[in-house]
Amino acid sequence: MSAQVQVRYFAAARELARCDSETVTLPGAEITAADLLELLAIRHPRLAPYVGRLRVAINDELRYDSSSLRAGDVVDVMPPVAGGAPAPARWLELQEGRGRVAVRGEPLSVDEAISVVSHPAAGGIAVFIGVVRDHADGKAVAQLDYEAHETLAERELAKVAGEVLAQHAGVRVCAVHRTGSLRVGERAVVVAASAPHRAEAFAACRMLIELIKERVPIWKKEWGVDGAAGWVNLDA
Repeated sequence: MSAQVQVRYFAAARELARCDSETVTLPGAEITAADLLELLAIRHPRLAPYVGRLRVAINDELRYDSSSLRAGDVVDVMPPVAGGAPAPARWLELQEGRGRVAVRGEPLSVDEAISVVSHPAAGGIAVFIGVVRDHADGKAVAQLDYEAHETLAERELAKVAGEVLAQHAGVRVCAVHRTGSLRVGERAVVVAASAPHRAEAFAACRMLIELIKERVPIWKKEWGVDGAAGWVNLDA
């Protein structure tokens, strides 16, 4: 019997493939994720121009294109991150009680993020709030849709927060990212960092938001005032 894997599509990849998921028969015993993407490009020609930029996860773990596949694997095909279905309103605790992270479908609270990082030894708290603006690339924007791979987004969010903590002693952080449809002016992400001095708080806050935008699998779809829509960061 031929080996099969389950393929799930997210965000722009789902729209390009025109399906949520499918079962794919592997053409050989030594197949990598890159081989599978090439096979999917043939099966779904609309995916072909983007194959080199798609990301994959195997059994809920972000992997490289060179990773080998086995029968029964669940492979998630995802576009590049650009930060959906609402994620659970819960916290993931960071190491040694030094903060929390979450991906949520509900409106975000700045006061809540500040309370997470506040403590008597904190002399400074830096906060970044990402909001939906009314334009992008010279075009008017009516709303943004944020979609996340729920399991991976929370896991990667905790991972990047841990990297910030490893580089900044005495810092506590909080990061919460929104999913779903957001209108202009609504908060998409709130990041807070506290430290004994302001310089460390600023540095940790900036590092965390930059890593989130670079690595956490959350994607956004821009809607124009004319009803046209497109996923961000998917230019061929």
